Amino acid sequence: MTSFVTEVLASSGKLEKDDLMTKISKLTRKSDDIKAEATYMIKKEYDNFLPTYDLAERLGREVEGMYKEIDDLRDVIENEVQQDLNKSVTEFTRLGAQLGRTKVVLNLCQHLVEFDNALNEFHKAMRQKEYVLAAEQHGKAQDAVSKVKKCSSVEIPLLTVLMSELTIQKETLLYHLGDEWAKMVTWTLPPPSKELTSAEPFLGVKLHLSREGKAHEPDLANVLQALAIRGDLQRKITQFAQLLLRYMLKPVILHPSLVVEVSESSYGGAITAISLASRETSAQHREPPELYQQVLTVLKALHEHPFNATVGDQKVCEMLGGLIWEELSESIIQNCLVHSIPARSSQLDQYAEVITQTKCFESSLQDMGYLREEATDLLKYAQNYNRHFISRKCQDVIVEARRLMTSEIHDTVKISPDYKVSLPALPRPAGDKKKRGSPKTETPALTMSLEPPGGQQQQQQQLEARTMALPACRVSRPAQQILELAVTTLAEAADRSNTSAIQILFAVRNIFHLFCNVVPTYHEESLLKIPQLAAIHHNDCMFLAHHLITLGHHFGPVFTTNYTVCSFVDLVPSLRRQGTRCFMNQMNVLRGEILESLSTARDFSNLEDKANSEAANKAVRQVVLQLKRVGRVWQDVLPVNIYCKAMGTLLNTAVSELISRILALEDISSEEANFLHGLCEHILVQGPQVFTPVLDEKENRRFQEEVSVYATKWMAFKELAMVLLANLNDILNRWAEGKGPLALAFSYNEVKGLIRALFQNTDRRAAALAQIGPSF
Repeated sequence: MTSFVTEVLASSGKLEKDDLMTKISKLTRKSDDIKAEATYMIKKEYDNFLPTYDLAERLGREVEGMYKEIDDLRDVIENEVQQDLNKSVTEFTRLGAQLGRTKVVLNLCQHLVEFDNALNEFHKAMRQKEYVLAAEQHGKAQDAVSKVKKCSSVEIPLLTVLMSELTIQKETLLYHLGDEWAKMVTWTLPPPSKELTSAEPFLGVKLHLSREGKAHEPDLANVLQALAIRGDLQRKITQFAQLLLRYMLKPVILHPSLVVEVSESSYGGAITAISLASRETSAQHREPPELYQQVLTVLKALHEHPFNATVGDQKVCEMLGGLIWEELSESIIQNCLVHSIPARSSQLDQYAEVITQTKCFESSLQDMGYLREEATDLLKYAQNYNRHFISRKCQDVIVEARRLMTSEIHDTVKISPDYKVSLPALPRPAGDKKKRGSPKTETPALTMSLEPPGGQQQQQQQLEARTMALPACRVSRPAQQILELAVTTLAEAADRSNTSAIQILFAVRNIFHLFCNVVPTYHEESLLKIPQLAAIHHNDCMFLAHHLITLGHHFGPVFTTNYTVCSFVDLVPSLRRQGTRCFMNQMNVLRGEILESLSTARDFSNLEDKANSEAANKAVRQVVLQLKRVGRVWQDVLPVNIYCKAMGTLLNTAVSELISRILALEDISSEEANFLHGLCEHILVQGPQVFTPVLDEKENRRFQEEVSVYATKWMAFKELAMVLLANLNDILNRWAEGKGPLALAFSYNEVKGLIRALFQNTDRRAAALAQIGPSF
């Protein structure tokens, strides 16, 4: 009985096991059929482009039925066949793996169905121009393809087709969105060939915004939302921001003649038009309140609709503001606020209005969402106006000084020894010396006298009133204006804070550093070619150096601190060196011209030849004319002592060259001696005439009588002229055994050389030569 029951149970288990295998095999075959049919359907849909929507629905229902059969079969396996699990582990493992593969295939089929449904909805939404829904459905289709990739461990050929289809539909969506954007945001721009350097090309710029779509048309907010879903909104807003800056906001900042005009139109839907118009104005830069109003007009028109729409967790206007603010604020600062800083300290109190307007401007942008609360670049700049005022003041001073340095220096003014710079009265610091950091010792009075106390006037010799005065001369008007600019700037800075005053002090010092570098470089060619300009520049340097010696004493109580001493004395040597160097360069040029003229005299040899005598005569007369020309252009320009020294040096160059050339002659005939004497006489007569330092002829005679003081070779030249016509006795008398004027002018060898050249070799000449020797 027991055996029979056992056999029955065993037979029953085997039949049930066979039944399970049969069912699983059927399910496997059925799943393969569904897979093949799904593949065929997808291929027809997206490869062969055949409509299979009904077949897809049927496949979906079959897939759901298969899921139910799989779940029932799993329950049978887990509940009824558990007792025979030990015997059928291997077979059930194989069946489980096969079931898993079947599950994967079914998952793939489910994702493909999702993909197909999403694309069907996408096409439907595109036909109805519901771009937000279309963008969402495209995203679902993309997610389905991504799931297909994850489910399959091997490459599926059909996946390439699906990806290609996704790309095509995405580009289709973006094309339509771009087309809608172009219809709703329209720019009218100047031709690319026009140069955008003036206000005229921007007069045709216009921006049309369609705020509401027509019937059965999407509005701009719908388009923006769809662009955001597909990740293309940032690119569109960036392009729009660049156009807005280049063709509307920046032109309004740069060109005061441009004004913003906003018009509304309801034809074909609500349309806002923003354009630029022209007005008559002579202003070079806009005032900040006016500029703020123009910029707000543009941004308010954009904010009304649809740029105030929220896309995701961010407003479109916030996105736009983040793209334009940095460049916009920098342009406003550089082209408006910089120029609004007052040029004078007395105008600083009026700048509070600009600060208030700037704060209101940034608050308006924050209220509209264009700016975050921490973005206050313009307000920070405006509130720091004191520092900007000092920086601008220093910059303006340097620019004005450089303009004066590069102007023409022909225009001169007469400076007399009584000339004084007008120094303003300075506020005396009362009780705030410690705050300013001034030294403990009190500064003496600003007006100092060189006179001794009254009780000592009898005992001490007073200095002459003009002892330290600048000699009479002419300086260029720009140099005088540079000194006045320095004094005015220092006086204006006297009532500023200590830090600001020190900054201005160093700016004034930089004026004179700049003078030493700019003037000789900018006027280099003129200073070398024109003697008058070289003399004027020499006087300019000495004039500035003279006044810088005492300038620091006047402003010392205001600018001197524990760390800084108000002094310009260290600049004096540089200015003097510059003036001396320039004048000496001109002197070298003039000396070169004189020597070049004398070089055409053919060494004053063989003067019996008419050509040689004419060349010599022409050379000497040309030198005299050169000296007279220089004397005239320096007349009343150079100080008298400098004039006389300079002209004496030039005359000395000429006579020294003549002396050396005549002494070098080995043979001088009587006719040649007479000719040379005539040349020397011409110079002896005309040479003193070149000394005309002042306009008064009577005053000039005194200097003409003192030629030998300034030309060291003048007396030697007179002795040479005498020797050319003298006999041997006269020469010996002038020699006077080495104690006469001839011995003072020439050495015994030079005198012997002259005698040998002038006289023939006779006993008398030999006796005369024997009497001339070194003096002891």
